[in-house]
Amino acid sequence: MKVNSNNRDISFKGLYNSKILKKGLEFAADNGALFAATTTLALSLTARPAVILATPKTDKENKKLAFAKSLASTFIGYAMMFTLSKPLAKKMKNIDKSLTKETISNLKDGKETLAQSKAYILATQMFKLGLGVAAAIPKAILTAASVPIVMDNIYPEEKNKNLSFKGNIAKILNNKKYQEFAKKYKNTNFPMHTIAASDTLTTGTFIYKTQKSKKIKEERKDALCYNAGISTALSIISGYFTDKITDKPTENFISKFKIINKNDPKLDKYLEGIKIAKPILIIGGIYYIIIPFISTFLADRVSK
Repeated sequence: MKVNSNNRDISFKGLYNSKILKKGLEFAADNGALFAATTTLALSLTARPAVILATPKTDKENKKLAFAKSLASTFIGYAMMFTLSKPLAKKMKNIDKSLTKETISNLKDGKETLAQSKAYILATQMFKLGLGVAAAIPKAILTAASVPIVMDNIYPEEKNKNLSFKGNIAKILNNKKYQEFAKKYKNTNFPMHTIAASDTLTTGTFIYKTQKSKKIKEERKDALCYNAGISTALSIISGYFTDKITDKPTENFISKFKIINKNDPKLDKYLEGIKIAKPILIIGGIYYIIIPFISTFLADRVSK
């Protein structure tokens, strides 16, 4: 039976015009850190616990610890990102009004508008995605402290510090050296680099605090630390690989998306959202679905 190509185009057009997709992309562009935390929350409450608990031939106590760590990390991470990113995202929406004409001209980097400039996107996303790096150490410390509580009470007791973002963003954006930095690295995979740096910092701090903890049994510490280390290493390596091999499909998606939504006033915002959402969804899918099975299995054996 021959499939009508026109019908196929219509069905795909529905995807590219989807209000849910556009809202998601706008969310990723405006608040990448909270988008990542929300993705993590969804996967941590569904896929990851099921994968961890279903890992075969693994000590039940080690699986419980891995599960507890996952829950504690998720709730603390989401709470911190929500607290930190909301005021920052609000401030960033109006940041253009505080920039000098010279800054706007420089960051446009030959484009018609700031929204189309890769240099401007990097310069502003460094603040939005950078929150994940800024929160990495306190998040890891709180996670390590919360694991015993989760183990005792099954559900995490959130202990979040009320952190607030301080600093004059416009002053930094108006800095010529920062503008040149943004233009120099505008074509790099900065969203993936930022996520990798945040995950590495969080995991390193978590392992250190876990080894120092007096509330986690000594014989269980190694398995928990190996689990965290293996998970992060595998997810970063496979994340970069998957991101690279999906470049072409992503370019094809963007090309068709631009054609179908060429008259949409928020098109540039959606395109920025695609660039931010892609590595977050890739890392999230790998880290919370595929890796837990491997890391829980390997950590149990390495610790022995």
